[in-house]
Amino acid sequence: MDKLTNMKAFTRVVNHGSFSEAARELRLSRSAVSKYVIDLEIELGVQLLNRTTQSATPTEVGHRYYERCLAILAEIEDAETSVSQFQVEARGLLRVNAPMSFGTMFLGRLMGQFMAHHPDLQIELVLSDQQLDTVQEGFDVTIRLTETPPPNLVTREIAPIPRVICASPDYLKQAGIPQHPRDLRNHACLNYGYLATGSQWKLTGKDGDHWVPVAWCLCSNNGEVLRDVALEGRGIVLLPTFIVESSLRDGTLQEVLNDYSAPEMSIHALFPPARYTPYKLRVFIDFLVEALSERFVPPLAPQPPQQRANKDP
Repeated sequence: MDKLTNMKAFTRVVNHGSFSEAARELRLSRSAVSKYVIDLEIELGVQLLNRTTQSATPTEVGHRYYERCLAILAEIEDAETSVSQFQVEARGLLRVNAPMSFGTMFLGRLMGQFMAHHPDLQIELVLSDQQLDTVQEGFDVTIRLTETPPPNLVTREIAPIPRVICASPDYLKQAGIPQHPRDLRNHACLNYGYLATGSQWKLTGKDGDHWVPVAWCLCSNNGEVLRDVALEGRGIVLLPTFIVESSLRDGTLQEVLNDYSAPEMSIHALFPPARYTPYKLRVFIDFLVEALSERFVPPLAPQPPQQRANKDP
């Protein structure tokens, strides 16, 4: 029995949750993939998968074995790559998950550049603002904007991402310009749905840290949507600079509470732990670091002077 072939078939079934999809990726019949997994279960003496007519999910022991199989197969792939053309080419399939706004604004151009240097690499890019399980979903790497990366994954910082609080001039003319974080309680706020702090904004100034429970009128899991609603004059928003920088420069959005800052986020590459990181993954992350490490450093254009403040509550 070719155990490595069986392990590969098993991991593909878990990745896709389906024998049919695994068979399609491996270019095998469904019955062949099923036989590989059954042979593996017989040799191990355990049930690795819970099967229905529509799906296949790992049992508890199956999930543990899946994680070990991923590590073993990654090491084998890395070993093969290390002696292949002195690691001058990346080959195979690279599965990447990234946030929607970041992906649409940056990754299209960057992927094109990366592919030009690595024509033998097949890339599957999935954009989603959901906090997907990198291992369970079978991604080689997940790109995330976060303050606190998950502890169960290997993390590499790609670039820091400042955040700003801003609103349209029309909104500020009507509602007033907040001078202190507590003033936000009297404003309509537009909240990002996946903040680790929920509907609280942490702002820090010379007078210390302030945790503000914002009274949001809109909550969304997409930063570009929140920016566009702010442009319509519907409230104050806290967003990464790359989403609002063009609007700040042309004056359609105005930064407020300049003396206070939100905790800086960073773009992180997250990937499953393994003794050896696959070469295709290393070159991809190195490429992103080189392309983006200085991208968000330049300061934004000066903002118009603040004109009037809310009264303290």
